[in-house]
Amino acid sequence: MSSVSRTRSKTRLSRSLGIVLTPKAQKYFDRRPYGPGQHGRTRRKSDSDYAIRLREKQRLRAQYGVNEKQLRTAFKEARRLPGLTGENLIELLEVRLDALVLRAGFARTTAQARQFVVHRHIMVDGQLVDRPSFKVKPGQLIHIKPRSESTEPFQVAATGAHLDVLPTIPEYLDVQIDKLEAKLVRKPKRAEVPVSNEVQLVVEYYAAR
Repeated sequence: MSSVSRTRSKTRLSRSLGIVLTPKAQKYFDRRPYGPGQHGRTRRKSDSDYAIRLREKQRLRAQYGVNEKQLRTAFKEARRLPGLTGENLIELLEVRLDALVLRAGFARTTAQARQFVVHRHIMVDGQLVDRPSFKVKPGQLIHIKPRSESTEPFQVAATGAHLDVLPTIPEYLDVQIDKLEAKLVRKPKRAEVPVSNEVQLVVEYYAAR
């Protein structure tokens, strides 16, 4: 898929789900915030409880760029942990390596963050990690592989260019963008995570299945 096609796809998905998934989608979303297609402007009939829960689950998947199996696995783990399952779920997704690469401003989109990890540009405590789903622990340092620091994508990131289009860096991350370093100082709290989601509806969706 070409970059233009990917942009159009993300734009349509953004409008359909009612969330902005990429910076490029923002201007299109501002211009046409209704859903795609000829019926996008029409008033939607009252959705069933199932449809509402399903859409909220899809919104969460889209924002983290995970597939159904990955989200279901995270839900099962969240349910086993003490505390509220919904909050646990968001916290588990947020400590994924690709999510934190994005939050730190090393990448511009979730897809780019995942690509950086898969292509072996990202290190955690000095070790190369090529799994986007790798769970970063508090105290661990995320940084760019030395040989990759001089490449254009990371030179751009080091100027802080992506931070202008991303949410404010959350307090659970200590970022030195000029050094392309970010430390997870503690576990995220749901209220701090810049994700638009009624996570209790996601819990209800999986609990009913």
